[in-house]
Amino acid sequence: MRYLFLYFLLFVSFVYSQEHIKDSMVTSNEEIIDYGLNAYFDGNSKGVLESTKKLNTIFAKQKDSLILAKFYQYKAMYYELEYKSDSSFYFYDQSKNISKQINDSLEVGRRLLSMANIQRSVNDFLGSEISSIEALQYLEPLKSNKYIVNLYNNLGLVSVDLGQQKQALEYYNKAIEVNTLIKDFRRKERAYLHIINNIGLLYQTHKNHQKAIGYFKQGLQFDSIRDKYPLHYSLLLENLAASNFLLKKKTNVLNQYNEVLEIRKKHKEEVDLPITYINLTDYHIERKEFNVAKNYANEALNYANKTHNNKYCLEALRRLSNLSTGNQSKAYLEEYIQLNDSLFQQERQLKNQFAKIRYETDKTEKENEDLKIENEKTIAEAELQKQRATIGLLLSGISIMFLLSSISFFRFRRKKLLFQSQLQKIEAREQERRQIAKSLHDEVAGDLRLLHRKLEKSFLLEEAQKLELVKDNVRNLSHQLSSVSFEDVPFRDQILNLVSDYFSPDFIIKVNGLKEIDWSEANKSIKRLLYLSLRECIQNCQKYAEASKMTINFSIHKKSVFLDVADNGKGFDTATQKKGIGLLNLQERVQDLNGTLTIESEVGKGTKIIIQTPLNA
Repeated sequence: MRYLFLYFLLFVSFVYSQEHIKDSMVTSNEEIIDYGLNAYFDGNSKGVLESTKKLNTIFAKQKDSLILAKFYQYKAMYYELEYKSDSSFYFYDQSKNISKQINDSLEVGRRLLSMANIQRSVNDFLGSEISSIEALQYLEPLKSNKYIVNLYNNLGLVSVDLGQQKQALEYYNKAIEVNTLIKDFRRKERAYLHIINNIGLLYQTHKNHQKAIGYFKQGLQFDSIRDKYPLHYSLLLENLAASNFLLKKKTNVLNQYNEVLEIRKKHKEEVDLPITYINLTDYHIERKEFNVAKNYANEALNYANKTHNNKYCLEALRRLSNLSTGNQSKAYLEEYIQLNDSLFQQERQLKNQFAKIRYETDKTEKENEDLKIENEKTIAEAELQKQRATIGLLLSGISIMFLLSSISFFRFRRKKLLFQSQLQKIEAREQERRQIAKSLHDEVAGDLRLLHRKLEKSFLLEEAQKLELVKDNVRNLSHQLSSVSFEDVPFRDQILNLVSDYFSPDFIIKVNGLKEIDWSEANKSIKRLLYLSLRECIQNCQKYAEASKMTINFSIHKKSVFLDVADNGKGFDTATQKKGIGLLNLQERVQDLNGTLTIESEVGKGTKIIIQTPLNA
């Protein structure tokens, strides 16, 4: 009996030690995660990297998907602090995918929020809007209000950038409504101050400074805001001073800017220092104190470079060019132009890269779902085959069907070969277009650019200006001739990019059916035709129709793809008005691929263009 008691004590001791090891392991994991998170909020990229490496080591031992998702998240946070948006977006997406696999909706929503913020920071506004709305689908059922507030606030900011003032106000008001449900009092206050400031900025952007000042003052009247939330206080105070300055009410503006500068330096808030120095530059320019203004512009440029804030770099360079003379002014202007051009290219590349990452994710999920369905079908087919004991009676019928199928197959094969021959001719023609476009862009435009600079140096400014117009026409022609590739960027994202290029508050474009179609089934020549046709329709609509709305519908019926484009423009009489070169070229492209083009229009009732082509060869 005594031995049994001793064995019992040893067993209890063993179980207790194992539980203690598990508890210490969890505590250790949580400490590493907390340390990395605090390092991220402190802007300490080395601390985040240290936590990332430890999480990788833990995952190698435990093989825990939760740890793997955190590893990808912290890797994304590290690249975010290193100002590498593309890498950060990629690893946030990887973390989100792991969380999806383990049905962790909260983490999926949080990662999508981070991705939406990155997309907005590089002016991918439509992408940011899509990510935000997808995040809401995960977080709203969980009533995770502190993140939902941030999403509605981000949607408000995106709507402002897209010129949708009414929509932005609706999102901000929704953010305020959800914010009342947050239990953490300090988080609730900080979120409220952010939203109030953003509403003020919305009115400031639209030059309604009196209303903007009302919101800034509302935030500044918050209880003990200067002591409790000094950075929020400085943000509101600076925006208040800016609106007063723009209204020519400059009595206390300089003191307010200097107070903001002091607070931000004290709290080492270097990210926002460039805009303060830019505001001080504008203030002293207004007072014709150009040397002082130039010093502040230089400070703005230094901090903008230090924090990798290219937007404020451009603002500082533009002011320095205006405040300088001679070669120095020219040097600042050339730096401004070079940075502006590189930023445009970088933004377009990032948009395409983000779209590709999302596409690959969607594609993988679809493939997994298709594989699951295929496995289920295989099992069902196996069961069905077991039940079929007497298949011999069907042999004669199968033979007849095989004969008919063979005939049908050879007919289809012949038709397919003819169609592929036509596609090869079209591809050759597209190759010629690309070569001509390349020559125009690289050789002709380059020679014109050199001649333009020589004319400027010879002070033949009028001739240089005319040559600049010729150079722009050549560049535009090269862009029109250049084809479009769907190898790096999916068709769906190319269409979204095309629409976003022409979308504006005065020209609303709505796209239907684009996401419901599996474009991988479509031949690239078909996709190229649809893309170029849609671009021609949009350009014609903007140029001639005087329309404010356009609706684009994609659909598939009986192995044919349909593109319907309708606008609310002035329309025209199809019986009397001849087709222009653009529509004739469009009709030729459609007919080359065995398609049809139909134009329906009446004066005063808009225009509808319907294109039907085969889905593939």
